[in-house]
Amino acid sequence: MDATVTVTAAESVGSDTIAIEFDAPDGFAAEPGQFVKLSATLDGEGYARFYTLSSPRVEDTFEVTVGIDDEEAGPFSKFLADLGEGDEVEMSGPYGSDHYEGESRVVVLAGGPGVGPAVAIAERALDDGNEAAVVYKDDDPAHEERLSALEDDGATVVVTDGDLTDAVADAVTGAEGEQVFVYGFAAFVDEAVEAIEDADGDVDGAKIENFG
Repeated sequence: MDATVTVTAAESVGSDTIAIEFDAPDGFAAEPGQFVKLSATLDGEGYARFYTLSSPRVEDTFEVTVGIDDEEAGPFSKFLADLGEGDEVEMSGPYGSDHYEGESRVVVLAGGPGVGPAVAIAERALDDGNEAAVVYKDDDPAHEERLSALEDDGATVVVTDGDLTDAVADAVTGAEGEQVFVYGFAAFVDEAVEAIEDADGDVDGAKIENFG
């Protein structure tokens, strides 16, 4: 689907991290873990980036989480950071097959911006009456309120800026119906895959989205 979407809300959810909520176009359907392409023309030059949904469901709205590095942010990141209610952006999607599909237990390993799909998948799983565990690596965590709420609702949540091995070993149980997800940049994905292997988890069956 290609559509122009309107911002309904934008808020800071951590240092250099914002969550942007958009009106969902008619007929737009997506699952947590899928992603959309946002694009705009700035000073005559076209820009486009992919962002994974951070909302557990798409109803009237959907949300993405965007990391903004003040020192390295390009024109498009700065454009997104300045968006407010009523602003418009071009959107296409959804894309991606590595998303939540009603699994009875989800284990989400997230690095950096992977926290967006992590909280979305875990929230959706709990809402559906399923189990959830999140292992999130970042030295400056985002979405801390949602992570705390997940713990309160019964999810296992580990936030670390160190080695993943022990946390992944505890989270990956091998229970029937368990699905492991990995979201993050390449270095994190490599580390997560190694930790899954060390935990005797099913790497081949894991749903992995490498952000590059």
